[in-house]
Amino acid sequence: MFTSLRSRLWLSYAFLIAVALAIVALVLLVFLIRNPGLTRQLQQQLRIVQSLISANPQEYLKHPDALQKLAQENKVRVLLFSAARVNLWDSNPDDSPLPSPRRNVLGRNSQNAVDGQGRVWLYISSRLTDGRILVVAALRPRVPVLNIFTDEFLLPVLEGGAIAFLLSLILAFMLSRWVADPLQQVVVAARKYPAESLQPIVPHGPHEVQDLTRAFNSMVERVHSTQQSQRDFVANVSHELKTPLTSIQGFAQAILDETADTPAARKQAAQIIYAESARMHRMALDLLDLARLEAGTADLQMSPVDIGALLRGIVEKFTPQARKAGVVLNVNIPDNLPILTADGDRLAQVFTNLADNALQFTPAQGQVTLSAKMAGAEMELSVADTGIGVESDALPRLFDRFYQADPSRAGGEKHGAGLGLAIVREIVQAHGGKIGVQSQAGHGTTFTIQLPLQPK
Repeated sequence: MFTSLRSRLWLSYAFLIAVALAIVALVLLVFLIRNPGLTRQLQQQLRIVQSLISANPQEYLKHPDALQKLAQENKVRVLLFSAARVNLWDSNPDDSPLPSPRRNVLGRNSQNAVDGQGRVWLYISSRLTDGRILVVAALRPRVPVLNIFTDEFLLPVLEGGAIAFLLSLILAFMLSRWVADPLQQVVVAARKYPAESLQPIVPHGPHEVQDLTRAFNSMVERVHSTQQSQRDFVANVSHELKTPLTSIQGFAQAILDETADTPAARKQAAQIIYAESARMHRMALDLLDLARLEAGTADLQMSPVDIGALLRGIVEKFTPQARKAGVVLNVNIPDNLPILTADGDRLAQVFTNLADNALQFTPAQGQVTLSAKMAGAEMELSVADTGIGVESDALPRLFDRFYQADPSRAGGEKHGAGLGLAIVREIVQAHGGKIGVQSQAGHGTTFTIQLPLQPK
């Protein structure tokens, strides 16, 4: 019992309501005990007697009998103290004496004094013209509070409390449902996952519950996307491995069946088997490298890197290939370029991949330019070509694994398995940088990389 969130919320609200009603009853009881109404009436009576005496000091102060009569008629106690606060006269000499009046520092309407019997007296005091102190006092009223409470307040308090408690319980039930129902929807959706027809939950309820619902929807979307990516990855790997495995199996079978019965035929079969197995080996290494980069476990060897020297080395490396293809290879680097802290081998891998792609898709008489410059606090590097470009609908997926903008080239020996750009992006992001691409079919492609001088 009371194990669900809804029941616990309802019980909590009910407990708080009961405590609130108990506090109200207690405050009312204290109010009745203090009885401020009767106290104010008594204070007013004391002030009247004081004003009568102060207005006619000759009549009362010089005639104790008149002062005694005034005190008895008004049921008060009148005392006179000397300037040294010594009791000179008391209308109730038989009662326990009262202490000399305290100085009224806070300017209260009345003050309290306790006599020798422990009774509490309310009194007001004033100083006369001759220096004496006039005190008018009366016992603080005591009323049978329990009788007043039971006779006049008990029934209304019980009726009002019962009505308030019932209404509060209804409100508490509605509030508990307002909080718990959206959470229950999240629980039901989590139990149904992964259902094909699972729809996002509409956020409602308290702000925090809405945030939780949005986070749950986002999590489900990410999990679904990840599962789809895994399915696509398995399908792509299977597709990429199918062609070389088929070639290896076919030529191996030819050797076993002695279909390749000449030395030249056997050599050709062995060469194809070797080339296809080397291709599979490269793809396995690329996949392993990409997995490490995505997981953040790749070991980057950070050190000062001269970007100018690195890009010139890339240009020198691809110069023979560029000459063979009839493409002009340029480098545009300012002299005052600062030193970059990075993994030089990884950056060389990035620009080797980008330069190789640019040369492959740039026709003769075209140009490929590697450049670097400062852009604020970051270094901006680019590889631009005047090649065939990329269609606009292919740009968003250009960095996806196994994706190739020209499907007719997929699986080809020259263009690889479509992992190069995915590895490039992961290396750049591992350095705390960003990579972007701009391209237009028939007008070339530009890859732009922004790297911080010091990795974060």
